Amino acid sequence: MNGSDPRDAAGQEQPQPDYTPSPDPAGPAPGAPADPAVRPSRAGRDLPAAIAVGLGLGALVLVSLFVVRAAFLGVVVAFALVGIRELSGALATNGTRLPAIPVALGGVAMLVGAWTGGAELIVVAMGVTMLGVLVLRLPAGAHGYVRDVTAAMFVLAYLPLLGSFAVLMAVPADGALRVVAFVVTTITSDIGGYAVGVLAGRHPMAPRVSPRKSWEGFAGSVVTCAIAGWLTVSYGLGGAAWVGVLLGVLTAGTATIGDLSESLIKRDLGIKDMGSLLPGHGGMMDRLDSLLFVAPVAWLVLDVFVPVG
Repeated sequence: MNGSDPRDAAGQEQPQPDYTPSPDPAGPAPGAPADPAVRPSRAGRDLPAAIAVGLGLGALVLVSLFVVRAAFLGVVVAFALVGIRELSGALATNGTRLPAIPVALGGVAMLVGAWTGGAELIVVAMGVTMLGVLVLRLPAGAHGYVRDVTAAMFVLAYLPLLGSFAVLMAVPADGALRVVAFVVTTITSDIGGYAVGVLAGRHPMAPRVSPRKSWEGFAGSVVTCAIAGWLTVSYGLGGAAWVGVLLGVLTAGTATIGDLSESLIKRDLGIKDMGSLLPGHGGMMDRLDSLLFVAPVAWLVLDVFVPVG
């Protein structure tokens, strides 16, 4: 009898585990030979490459913000288009055909609308794009129509809609510093959680989703984010210290949810990374996941509690 047969000798089906852990998206499959050319850290990353790519992206954002602030919109649009392409490829692994062209055009319109007209134009652009997706998908027939249209709505909400809040933050006179507070605090969540998790992580936070994420690492994210929020809000934007701490705590929680959410998406699709564009990170979406989730929270906190300087 085949050892994988779930029935015993009497023909009775035996109870099976309700969950079979899948390979960790952040690391190689079990039993896979290690690549001698790549030496990942204890947390499964090629750390030197990850640091170099992170610094490069950070420098690009800073230059766009402080040299020609409107160029930041171009950076966000470029990131979004790459992300849409990655999501299109990832969704194709389960047979979903994302209407990528109308989604990309609509996503650009939403981001440009955020810069030129604020929230109202974001809503209008998203509504028109949703209508366009429904119409343009018609010629392909009924098979998979609901699946493909639903995927398009998901991508629109996940990427350009959430990304629009980063653009909204950059619009005011002190917008560059608002974006810096948002980005620095979000990145600090990743760095603090990574460092503490590697050094002291013992209790898994969500083993079925991301086995390497620990409660100790999350505590490190909260502490470092609170410090980063305090410094950037108080000394960069002239806001109250408690607002910075609030921003940091909310960022740590929201960034973690964003990271876990993308891990679930990748596990559901059976892929390791969203792409391979960024060495040490994977794809653009593997870098944007936390930032996208934090953007609306950061915009709200700063818009409500920090007057425009």
